[in-house]
Amino acid sequence: MGFNHPLLDTLYHIVDEDNHDSNNKNKSEQARSYVRDAKAMATTPADVKEYPNSYVFVVDMPGLKSGDIKVQVEEDNVLVVCGERKREEEKEGVKYVRMERKVGKFMRKFVLPENANLENINAVCQDGVLSVTVEKLPPPEPKPKKPKTIEVKIA
Repeated sequence: MGFNHPLLDTLYHIVDEDNHDSNNKNKSEQARSYVRDAKAMATTPADVKEYPNSYVFVVDMPGLKSGDIKVQVEEDNVLVVCGERKREEEKEGVKYVRMERKVGKFMRKFVLPENANLENINAVCQDGVLSVTVEKLPPPEPKPKKPKTIEVKIA
């Protein structure tokens, strides 16, 4: 899919459309936000691994600094990885012959399982690869089953 793809052109027009009608402005803002988020999620590939004691989310982030990446937990169990890759400032006398590297916002959301320990999450970005490790909660200890005594009543 190249830069001149009809679908991308349509998305671009939806996102950048200037709506002057104040009644539809809020709906238009929500629609643009939704399209931006959907586009950001579609262009951010990720791997998810499960280990015996943790879950690891791996996302490629070439050329980004740790300040450009935000990792947080929303709604008690949704891991969100987001940020923005910006285009380099153009220098005088330099022109692009080809631009293929993606720029703009990126985002991924992952619903965490019930056994995810939200208090023990670590994020490390090394060599352009972000690894977010979410430790698992230990399984609940089985409660010893005590015999239940039932009182016998005299009728």
